[in-house]
Amino acid sequence: MSIDKRQRRILLGEITGVHGIRGDVLVRSFTAAPETIAAYGPLTDATGAKQFALGLIRVTNKGIVARIDGVRDRTTAETLRGTKLYIDRERLPEAAASEYYHADLIGLHAMAPDGTELGEIVAVQNFGAGDLVELKPADGSPTEFIPFENQWVPHVDIAAGTIVINRPPEGDDDVPDDDRD
Repeated sequence: MSIDKRQRRILLGEITGVHGIRGDVLVRSFTAAPETIAAYGPLTDATGAKQFALGLIRVTNKGIVARIDGVRDRTTAETLRGTKLYIDRERLPEAAASEYYHADLIGLHAMAPDGTELGEIVAVQNFGAGDLVELKPADGSPTEFIPFENQWVPHVDIAAGTIVINRPPEGDDDVPDDDRD
């Protein structure tokens, strides 16, 4: 079995507003260093139909100020507010060892350490305390969150399309029984 090689799009930023009268836009960047969003080359909208070549002007506390090729006035820039900016997954650099793009984890077949099929990873979330893989169990029960840590996810094989999961025991919230009130 191999992972589906369909074209996947990765969200890198969003145009949140305009800046000035020359058509500059304010972009919220989701890249590790906000200013690197322009280094990826042309980005597209969600459909892939429209391309946006960003030129970085400066970084502010509200995001980056950028100029988009072909946008020369505030009125045109206003029409782009809310536009999400994507890149094809294939254009991103390879992840380092033991690092993964969330998009590469979604769709993996989850297996128990003994090889029993558990289900499929449908999302990766982070509510502030670390990444959680969202497992949709094969038996149709509600999705569950598994901490994306070596203890619970000891093996990921992107090429094979699988992920090994040690499910935390029911009710385990990392508090020893003798410390509970």
